[in-house]
Amino acid sequence: MVEERGEHFVKSFERGLAVLRAFSAEQPELTLTEVAESAELTRAGARRFLLTLVDLGYVRMSGRRFALTPRVMEFGYAFLSGRPLPTIADPHLHQLAEDLRESTSVAVLDGNDIYYVARVPSSRLLSVAITVGTRFPAHATSMGKVLLAGLSEQDFSARLESMELSALTERTITSPKALRAEIEQVRARGWALSDGELEEGLHGVAAPLRDRSAHVIAAVNISLQTHSTEESMVRRDIVPPLLSAASRIEADLSLHPTQMW
Repeated sequence: MVEERGEHFVKSFERGLAVLRAFSAEQPELTLTEVAESAELTRAGARRFLLTLVDLGYVRMSGRRFALTPRVMEFGYAFLSGRPLPTIADPHLHQLAEDLRESTSVAVLDGNDIYYVARVPSSRLLSVAITVGTRFPAHATSMGKVLLAGLSEQDFSARLESMELSALTERTITSPKALRAEIEQVRARGWALSDGELEEGLHGVAAPLRDRSAHVIAAVNISLQTHSTEESMVRRDIVPPLLSAASRIEADLSLHPTQMW
């Protein structure tokens, strides 16, 4: 079913954005043919968009390959700079990372993905490169589970119908019934665990961040690289400092008079 657009809709602008979205961390450089296929454009159309972006400084061309330039980060910085959440959360993330010697992050829900808005990495090397702006499928992450749990039952059911529950590892939840049961458990206990569901050996524990109206607006997590993620250990060593950090972030957010996210 093709989504209907209003008379205001500029189709060419949508196509230009599709060209930009063709690039990713997995495919930072693409040929003209690859961009055309990803953006569902003709080669001639993709070429015009790419060369326009080259002229504007958002894409660079090297031989037959194209890549984004750092200038595209202007859009992300403009968005983040208008939101107090990353700035307020940052010192609390640093303290949490220092206390536990693990990476900490804050993310929001964007469609069926989580979108990282703040990140403090640990000194340990991760095979998954995670920075501000990184996106991951919500169903495979601890923060995603927390954010899905924060939706109303109606919104969650609608979201679940549109989600593609891809298997990223053998542990990834791919059944809508199983994901619903997991979300109900997260709602009951107030935090979420991702146990090697995004990548083997990478685990996450997340808690919700609520606004002054008690609506879940974001999630904060701790990434663990450990062989032991028994719930008893998580409850004893990880959940208390995580919930404490979440409470401090919420307290600081409540003092901010403008939209937090």
